[in-house]
Amino acid sequence: MARRVYAKRYAQAIFEIALKANELDRWQSDLQKIACLSEDATIVAFGESPKFHFDDKVRLFSERLGDINPLALNLVYLLIVRGRLSIVGDIADEYQRLLDAYYGIERAEVTTAIPLTDENRLKLGKRLGAVVGKKVLIKPEVDSSLIGGFVARIGGKLIDGSIRSKLLALGRELAGKT
Repeated sequence: MARRVYAKRYAQAIFEIALKANELDRWQSDLQKIACLSEDATIVAFGESPKFHFDDKVRLFSERLGDINPLALNLVYLLIVRGRLSIVGDIADEYQRLLDAYYGIERAEVTTAIPLTDENRLKLGKRLGAVVGKKVLIKPEVDSSLIGGFVARIGGKLIDGSIRSKLLALGRELAGKT
């Protein structure tokens, strides 16, 4: 829980800095680079270990990250000093959420019984966009137990248009009437 709270605070501060500097996309890219690097457990352990000198950590991270915004590199150093390098993936996710909200984009996890074609993904995205009043980007998943239809999770909303749920509801209705 505290991990998520810290990530939100860092992401909000980063977003405000990026917005003032008109570098929203650059920060997104830099945070993704940092998050990819932090997926390596060895690097995170090295960064958070008190056994290694800070200068060695600085050298490793500046070499590995290459040409990124100096403020983004300072963020890495701050997270190292505070022992929170492991939350950088959460920070990147939260920043992406803030960026999407700024651009009026909503991300939806859509589960279908069969894989969606690109054309169907666009059509479904437009229909879901009409429901939530924003542009919707779909992250597709497949679950054959749905039989047909789809289940969409958009923000805090759940839209269940699956055949499985309709059959379950019909079964409950019939069981209640007998």
